[in-house]
Amino acid sequence: MSDPPAKTASASTSDVAGTTAESSTSAQPATAPAQTSISTSTGAPTPGTTNPNILPASHWAQVPHPEETDDDDSTYGDDNASSTASLTASILEYRTVHGRTYHSERGNAQSWNPNDALHDESMDILHHVSTLMQDGKIYLAPIGDDIQKVLDVACGTGESHNTASLFADKESGQCKSSCAFIGDGPCVLIWLSDFADQFPAAEVIGVDISPQQPQWIPPNLKFEVDDVTQPWTYEPNSFDYIHLRWLTGSVPDWYALYREIFKALKPGGYFEHKESSCLLISDDGTVAEGSAIDQWGKVFTEAGKKFGRTFSVVEEGLQRKGMEAAGFEIIEEIDMKTPLGPWPADETQKLIGQYNRLAIEQDVEGFLMYMWTMVMGWTKEEIQVYAAHLRRELRSPNIHAYYPQKLVIGRKPETAS
Repeated sequence: MSDPPAKTASASTSDVAGTTAESSTSAQPATAPAQTSISTSTGAPTPGTTNPNILPASHWAQVPHPEETDDDDSTYGDDNASSTASLTASILEYRTVHGRTYHSERGNAQSWNPNDALHDESMDILHHVSTLMQDGKIYLAPIGDDIQKVLDVACGTGESHNTASLFADKESGQCKSSCAFIGDGPCVLIWLSDFADQFPAAEVIGVDISPQQPQWIPPNLKFEVDDVTQPWTYEPNSFDYIHLRWLTGSVPDWYALYREIFKALKPGGYFEHKESSCLLISDDGTVAEGSAIDQWGKVFTEAGKKFGRTFSVVEEGLQRKGMEAAGFEIIEEIDMKTPLGPWPADETQKLIGQYNRLAIEQDVEGFLMYMWTMVMGWTKEEIQVYAAHLRRELRSPNIHAYYPQKLVIGRKPETAS
């Protein structure tokens, strides 16, 4: 077994997930495509699969399930069945797709992630993974202490539900991870609330298409419901720091979104964007061609093409290209390899892999349901069969899967208007 290779950074002085930074040369500023309305795609395309690299949905019903073996990892037992609290009633009605709820029809927004409690819990675990990968830090931009106004784009859930129980030692009840926490609260630090606590003098705003405001929040934090892929209504030059994470597959025009972010930032303000690849891969060939793990990213990539909202933000280098085209100075670019499963030898990476696998395993169907049924034409039953194969593969210690993530920090020049 081998650990995921080190991240690379253009100006990094700190390690992420126990790896060592390496310098990379700066790319030339990209030229943006012709400016268009910020939202350019309105409905889902005709479902279907035409890519020869993608196995049909019917394939998975024909593949026999392997017998249980001693090699299968049973780390979590029945933890995936942990109960979650219902979310507070929202001001908008939700859509239901195959029993899962999604944001209401609002503008041209198309978020493929469910907004129900089960999926929120998975996203909360992924937040914990992200924090571990950043050595307990929830942000990496050099924003200093004197910031006045902050925006978190597509903030998602603002509370942790019962996720803390997933990280607690079953005998002592104490947190068994190395994450930081405030006071006696749960060890899962949800980005907005934690940031607002760290900067009590700052006005912190979270905006999302889905209204999921928790009941208890810091007094300097507020939530707004809006579609960030539409033209923004925030005052120009009004934010000191803007944070965005994990919007792949939901944005029709990244260049337009970056222009809105650039306009809303004060001169000298920072923008931090972390994005994940949908490709689940390995460096040692243990993710086999045609396996369930291999097909995950291929189906999502094809779905993004049909949907008009790419899942290849990392592969296409859209973060650097779009930010430079909008006018940002790139301060730092960090590549991360996120293990999926506890296969690394390094203890921190092993912990990251455990939680990462847990987040995916407990709601495979939620991650797939919208894009794979509405866009790719799968049935709910076909997804359930595929999900069983995926869960089996994820528990094999012989598969060393990971997915790339990229974090890019940009600064609006002091001379910009």
